[in-house]
Amino acid sequence: MAQYPERMTRPIYFDTYKDIAIKEMHRSGVPASITLAQGALESGDGNSRLAREGNNHFGIKCHNDWNGRKIFEDDDAKNECFRKYPSVEESYRDHSDYLKSKTRYAFLFDLNVTDYKGWARGLKKAGYATSPSYAEALIKIIEDFNLYTYDRLEVAENRHREKHNIHNTPVASSAVHHEILEKNRVKYIIARPGDSFESITDEFGKLSWEIPQYNDIKNYDSVAAGQVIYIQPKRSRAEAGKNVHLVKEGETMYTISQWYAIKLAKLYTLNNMNPGTMLSVGMELRLRKPVKRTPTKPVISTPKENENDEEIRIDLNLE
Repeated sequence: MAQYPERMTRPIYFDTYKDIAIKEMHRSGVPASITLAQGALESGDGNSRLAREGNNHFGIKCHNDWNGRKIFEDDDAKNECFRKYPSVEESYRDHSDYLKSKTRYAFLFDLNVTDYKGWARGLKKAGYATSPSYAEALIKIIEDFNLYTYDRLEVAENRHREKHNIHNTPVASSAVHHEILEKNRVKYIIARPGDSFESITDEFGKLSWEIPQYNDIKNYDSVAAGQVIYIQPKRSRAEAGKNVHLVKEGETMYTISQWYAIKLAKLYTLNNMNPGTMLSVGMELRLRKPVKRTPTKPVISTPKENENDEEIRIDLNLE
């Protein structure tokens, strides 16, 4: 392993951590270029105290849900709590998971993984950083050091590697091309016997995470014949004219989201429902406009006339 000087330079930072960033891109969908640029910017190219002593390259604070080790540093306030990781790789992984877990960043994952400018400006728009020049700073770093090549060339190499499973047995490419259909301006196919996520990924030149994510599926192992498989991100609402859906026997939020090409999380949001909420036959689901929340009006108790008279009489008696 190469021996680097005590203080990292920016080129050395990228050379050291590019493989972790690429690995995270394939796992989570966050572009490697964005991860590397953010890591370099937030950690002072790996030279900050948080990076050196806490392996924290993204300045992620503890928050209420953090149960791991901690490191304290002055930031917006004195002696603030930051997450401390056992390795830099854990920091990179937590950064990806942080972006995926926050709804305000969800729209970024609809972008192409090679759209680093859209990602940079989207992060700023979503409030990742307060600096007005944050997006342009990321873009400049990416372009100055050609980090975008990690989003493109390495993707092609990874696709080649992914043609082999964990046992190094070649996975045959699909010999039959699927007919591409469209619903709600989202392209999809109908799965055939023998299809798998791997074969569909290979046929359409996608990354390993894309097809499952587009279909709100976490099971990478099986595809059922006749199953609708979207090869593009679903949308946030149904097409015009399809405003409501009446739930039928056997339907779930997932099957409805697939039928209308709506993201499952968005379908829950449109109907002001928590994930996992059970459906009942005949229930009306909104598909385009969200359910309006009726504000609770304060109940003002107006004394009855007789009650007022009684109070007056009591007061008179007391006098």
